Amino acid sequence: MTTAQPLDVQPTPLALLLLGREADPRSERGVECPGDLPAPSDPDLVARARAAKEKLGDKVFVLGHHYQRDEVIEFADVTGDSFKLARDAAARPDAEYIVFCGVHFMAESADILTTEAQQVVLPDLAAGCSMADMATAEQVAECWEVLTEAGVAEATVPVSYMNSSADIKAFTGKHGGTICTSSNAERALEWAFQQGQKVLFLPDQHLGRNTAVRDMGMSLEDCVVYNPHKPNGGLTPEQLRAATMILWRGHCSVHGRFSLDSVNDVRERIPGVNVLVHPECKHEVVSAADYVGSTEYIIKALEAAPAGSKWAIGTELNLVRRLANRFADQGKEIVFLDKTVCFCSTMNRIDLPHLVWALESLVAGKVVNRIQVDQETEHFAKLALERMLALP
Repeated sequence: MTTAQPLDVQPTPLALLLLGREADPRSERGVECPGDLPAPSDPDLVARARAAKEKLGDKVFVLGHHYQRDEVIEFADVTGDSFKLARDAAARPDAEYIVFCGVHFMAESADILTTEAQQVVLPDLAAGCSMADMATAEQVAECWEVLTEAGVAEATVPVSYMNSSADIKAFTGKHGGTICTSSNAERALEWAFQQGQKVLFLPDQHLGRNTAVRDMGMSLEDCVVYNPHKPNGGLTPEQLRAATMILWRGHCSVHGRFSLDSVNDVRERIPGVNVLVHPECKHEVVSAADYVGSTEYIIKALEAAPAGSKWAIGTELNLVRRLANRFADQGKEIVFLDKTVCFCSTMNRIDLPHLVWALESLVAGKVVNRIQVDQETEHFAKLALERMLALP
């Protein structure tokens, strides 16, 4: 009997990132989080967070994204979607520290829009966004080369979703494009088509497709999907020349879970239910829904809904659960669209221990997990953001 020899296998950089054993601050997949965190079982966590925030006073401004845990939202000075929060931070120039309870690309946007004197802190550097990580600067640069070789780059305007890294925003700004949110994607595309004949939409294919087809009257045949993991994106030059919308092969890991079966099932289980979904959902889900809109749209729709109405919501579970509790006393029945419980796993990395650690570190005069975008990247990313802000 022979002794098995150890395999000479080295883990890839991606594997190390996912295991939390390496650091890459330009990645959305997750990095090491230094420092000793308080135990989640510590009964004084709430009191400690409250005391640290009180000591910091006006020096700190805490932002809480809608998808955060309730225990974190409790300490947020403002709540909202990613772009609203970045603008809220910019509107508070006197706050020395911006503690962003969200994910990496959101903190980057806050750093871009705030002053040099302000410092943006992300309580856990491993809070990333799988969608944002589906488009790297190197991949997008290669895509642009493919478009150039096909002879369509000059006619193509990049439009990047807010849910993208600072590098992708900078690429967009450098190539004459703009940023969009799920609320203003149609306006952004209208602007882009005034500048060129085609749009390269990054990184969420579903928002791009739904906006083009559902809101702007294009056909599915007008859209092609560029796959960065295939040679030439898996497309021929003829396909690129014929396309109007070149969609990046990216998606939201939460919204991409919802299916047509989810919609059909909830309609069978809850007669008279209104299906309300986010435009990051698949096209067949959006087509089958009663209402489609951004996170802010979803909240406002439920605020305006009549008492006793029934709703199935296709977005992140933390928000759905919070809305269900908020409107329960009005007799509004609000359920998660899918039977399977699904939180945004990276957003959920920001928990009370991480928030306490970040705040107490600031009290001690130590800025931890600071998010800084380099000057060149910031310049071009800000250019793209300013084009969005100038949209009518």
